[in-house]
Amino acid sequence: MFRTSSKTALSLTAALGLTLSAQPPAAAPAKPDSAEVKALIEKAKKIGGTMWAEEAHFFCESPRANAATDPVIAPTKIFDNVYAIGNSGTTVYVIQTSAGLLMIDSLAANQVDSQLLPGFQKLGLDPAQVKIIIMGHGHADHFGGSPYFQDHFGSKVYIAAADWNLMENPPAAQQKKGPPAVLPKHDQVVTEGQPIVLGDLSVMPVAIPGHTPGSTGYIFPVKDNGKTHMAAIYAGTILTPAPISDEGLATYRKSVEHFKAETKKAKVDVEIQNHPLMDPIQTKLDKLQARKKGEPNPFVVGQGNYQKFLDVMETCTEVNIARRK
Repeated sequence: MFRTSSKTALSLTAALGLTLSAQPPAAAPAKPDSAEVKALIEKAKKIGGTMWAEEAHFFCESPRANAATDPVIAPTKIFDNVYAIGNSGTTVYVIQTSAGLLMIDSLAANQVDSQLLPGFQKLGLDPAQVKIIIMGHGHADHFGGSPYFQDHFGSKVYIAAADWNLMENPPAAQQKKGPPAVLPKHDQVVTEGQPIVLGDLSVMPVAIPGHTPGSTGYIFPVKDNGKTHMAAIYAGTILTPAPISDEGLATYRKSVEHFKAETKKAKVDVEIQNHPLMDPIQTKLDKLQARKKGEPNPFVVGQGNYQKFLDVMETCTEVNIARRK
């Protein structure tokens, strides 16, 4: 089991040089890629094939951070029980259960009125039914909207202990950048192996430190035309490696490997991301809108292809590590 103690989390927070917002844009490579790096890039492209070609290009060659200018997506029902709201750079998922709604992330505070609540309205969902908000990690572009839901609807916020600590004790560098983000009240702690249950839904957390000490992936069932599939979200993706320390990248690589093992055991065949820049969500939403009866759901990629998605992420992390040699 992959756990992070509070003492380790403090040191890891400092080592990673983490912020409470989206990562800054990646800097240009300081030197031409070595033969080793080029070979790893080709390996990632070969693993990715046609399905994950854009992912391999993004992670290995052209990373970028999510931005305020990322186009808003049309709020969409992507499964019988799952809805997507937000923008092409940062997406929230709302899951219908027998006891209300569970939401993964909550966008930034300034996107509640402009994107999140209008999304609920367009989908015919009642935000007052959001009982639980689970966080992928403790950055403000994910937790920013949660205080509103706590204050107005009594929603409970769940996040790993290490990232509660990160949010409540931000690094000194972050404190110098301006006033701190408004934090949610300290509610529940997410722990690997302890399912988060709401009604008939059970969500399994998996610890994936690296982007932040308490980054967490989640595995949960979804239904497509009544058929059950298993979905996973790697909710602590490193979009731009430049701000991350050598230790952080090494930890991240191990986390991807760990998540691969857990998702393989769970037979995950659905890929979603809270930062879907490496696998553009709008393309899938367009396919979903044009989908005819009997055609596959574009979010269902298959068990083998889901593992390849993580293989590409892992190999491109090796690329970013090799570039520092």
